[in-house]
Formats: sequence, structure tokens, C-alpha cells
Amino acid sequence: MELVVYILLVLTSVVGLTFIIERGLALRWAKVLPPAIEAAVRSCGNTEEVGLLRKVCERHPSPLARILVLASDHLDWPKAETVDALQTQARREIVKLERGLVVLEVIVGIAPLLGLVGTIAGMMSLFGGLGETGLSDTAALAKGIGLILNATLMGLLIAIPCLISWSYYTKKVETMTVEMETLCDEFLRRQYRNRSSDT
Repeated sequence: MELVVYILLVLTSVVGLTFIIERGLALRWAKVLPPAIEAAVRSCGNTEEVGLLRKVCERHPSPLARILVLASDHLDWPKAETVDALQTQARREIVKLERGLVVLEVIVGIAPLLGLVGTIAGMMSLFGGLGETGLSDTAALAKGIGLILNATLMGLLIAIPCLISWSYYTKKVETMTVEMETLCDEFLRRQYRNRSSDT
């Protein structure tokens, strides 16, 4: 039983580390909101420059680029319908950004519990053996308890980095979402203002 728990703890730590690294690479600011696209949005003042913005977006594939390409495709729609389409696409992109965070959240919950299961299983076998041999060897008893508590320690050492990473990445996704929303809103307001002034 203890061996199974230790194997599960090792697997949990490998999965947690994998997702920490993967999300760290996926949630780089320059990958989600490339500076070139941010600059292009801010300089895109009229409908003639929308084509240039599209080219920049195609050169830098990213969540922001996909949202802005969709926005530029629907500029002939009424503003409310364009905003609805953008919100749907933005939700898809946010779901992709949050992919894997739920795994870290689950690991934060189960790693300490697995450690506790390992400790309880170890204590059951240790005290079960003491019923037969008695308390003649206290050094062996102390060593056995020390080994048992390793499972709890291991569970906590897995959970703590996962909790830190989950909190950090969740906040980062939230910040990126606000920035994307701001840029898209700025782009739409400018484009629809220019269209209304042209008519």
C-alpha cells in the first residue's frame, strides 16, 4: 500500500512539474500579446490601416491576433453583433490559456491527501507489527515513524509549488484578458467612430 502511494506521489509530481513548465512557456506575454500587434492596434487609426494590422496579426499568430482578425472580418456588421462575436472568440481563447490550470488545482488538493494516506498506511503496518514484537526496540520505532512521515512531507512539497504556480498563472491569465479586452475595445471604438464619420 505504501509503495503504491509513493508511486502515485512521484507520478503526481511529474505531472505537476510538466504542467508548470508547459503553462510557463504558453503564457509568456510576448506569445499571447505580441508587442508588434499591440503597436499595430494603437497605430491603426482608419479603415485603410486595417489591412496592415491583419498582416501583422498573420505574422504573429497568438490569441490577440486571432481575436483582431475576427474583428477586422466583421467591421461591416453592426457594432453590437461584432462585439458579441468577439466575446465568443475571446472566451475560446481564454479557455485555451487556462488549459492545464485545473490539473495544477487538482494536484494542490490531492498531493497532501496522498501523503496523508501514505502516512496512515505506514502507521497501520508499523503498529500492526508492534503488536507482535512489542516495544523492545524504540530506535527502530522512531526510525519507522520518521519514514512514515516522509509521505506527508512529500505530498506537501508537491502541493506547495503547484499552488504557487496555479495562483500566479491564474492571475496572469486574468491580467492578459483585461489587456486583450482593452486593445480590442480601443480598436473597435476607433474603427466604428471613423465609419460613422465617413457616412
